[in-house]
Amino acid sequence: MADMINNEEILKTDALTLGKLIKSGELTSVQVTSAFMDAIRAKDPVINSYITISDAALDEAALIDEKIKKGELTGTFAGVPVAVKDNICTKGMLTSCASRMLSNFIPPYDATVVSKIKEEGMVILGKTNMDEFAMGSTTETSYYGPTVNPCGENRVPGGSSGGSAAAVAADLAPIALGSDTGGSIRQPASFCGVTGLKPTYGTVSRYGLVAFASSLDQIGPIGKTALDCAAMFNLISGIDERDESSAESRKVDVEAVKDFDVKGKKIGIPNEYFGEGIDADVKARVMEAVKYFEDNGAAVETFEMPIVEYAIPTYYIIACAEACSNLSRYDGVKYGYRPEGVDNLMDLYIKSRSEGFGMEVKRRIMLGNFVLSSGYYDAYYNKALQAKALIKKAFDEAFARYDVVIGPVAPTTALKAGESLSDPLKMYLGDICTVLINIVGLPAISVPCGNDGEGLPVGMQIIGKHFDEETILGFAANFQKGGRS
Repeated sequence: MADMINNEEILKTDALTLGKLIKSGELTSVQVTSAFMDAIRAKDPVINSYITISDAALDEAALIDEKIKKGELTGTFAGVPVAVKDNICTKGMLTSCASRMLSNFIPPYDATVVSKIKEEGMVILGKTNMDEFAMGSTTETSYYGPTVNPCGENRVPGGSSGGSAAAVAADLAPIALGSDTGGSIRQPASFCGVTGLKPTYGTVSRYGLVAFASSLDQIGPIGKTALDCAAMFNLISGIDERDESSAESRKVDVEAVKDFDVKGKKIGIPNEYFGEGIDADVKARVMEAVKYFEDNGAAVETFEMPIVEYAIPTYYIIACAEACSNLSRYDGVKYGYRPEGVDNLMDLYIKSRSEGFGMEVKRRIMLGNFVLSSGYYDAYYNKALQAKALIKKAFDEAFARYDVVIGPVAPTTALKAGESLSDPLKMYLGDICTVLINIVGLPAISVPCGNDGEGLPVGMQIIGKHFDEETILGFAANFQKGGRS
């Protein structure tokens, strides 16, 4: 039976289906892993979605096949390959954060999410490319070179989880893990035409995730379907005593997600998400998706959310302040890049950081130090925290009326390579639709909802209440089931 399923079909198959085929014996983990490894070797030199490719994947798959035969592994994703973003620690495998600073860092431990996928019996294909230290929206700031969007010539895949999104879109992984600090799962998922879930803050342990901004960072899945993301969320979520910010969350009922009915549900549409700067094609595709929900019995209402105006300054003040603190540990002393020919400790600090960090990381460290400095702390950082409270209040009021809030993921489709690097402010403004969700820790999902006039994917963002991943996943699955994505 297995020889009837060829490699091309394997590569196109979603992760849940692959898990079922492996469990039934129609496929083996070795067959599936081999198909993806062959595809990576053939296509990734052009796409550059991986920084590190595992040299042990096939051996691990063979061991997993034995355990599945013995009944020792029975999980949903047993035997299924997975890609892991390169800022998530993997024991014995390079974790570089796409930076020269950590280009020689081999972690002595696994992140909690990596431990969980290994316990499930998933096979790690490799570590995916990203913007350096997750700082960027294009995956062009990587020390290992930019990733190419498989959906469009000379287009960026988004960022910072662009490698993970591109790998899934190019059929170089059936599912991947990314991290989302201000849209870094959702925006690349939108640009690459795949599905990406940013869970509620704290539902997935950050232990082993190299920190960018600790109050904003969240690990989540990128997959072909909402159902894949739902099952992966169940696998990686849960309280972790090693992460003091982790919270016990409800597991998602995947069958309920699969059969989700939008009839009677209330959808809120913030007018500010469709204002100046939003491409006409993006607006049209998202509103067509909203009309689909309305035609299927959901109530739709627009509302005002003026706090959106403060999204970008609030986010970048908080994120850069936390980043400059988190990145102060990279000093050339304990681990990571260490320059040669230094005569004293101060020179070691200066040369390590000036040579080890790229331009975007340096820019954000400088911004963070500025807003935390004694003369500007109250003027900027304290005001950002006050704005955060107002943003939370605005969403609380919205969710008192609506089950979900819907808008675009990004103002545009995938940008041309090089456009944002020459204009950092343009890159920052591109985050306007996503950063509010991280500021207040809400769950949100990016779902493909059509293409623009150039054939590039458009993503719809569905935002939910805290710990209500099931509803946003249900909306996404309902939309995909209707054949609309």
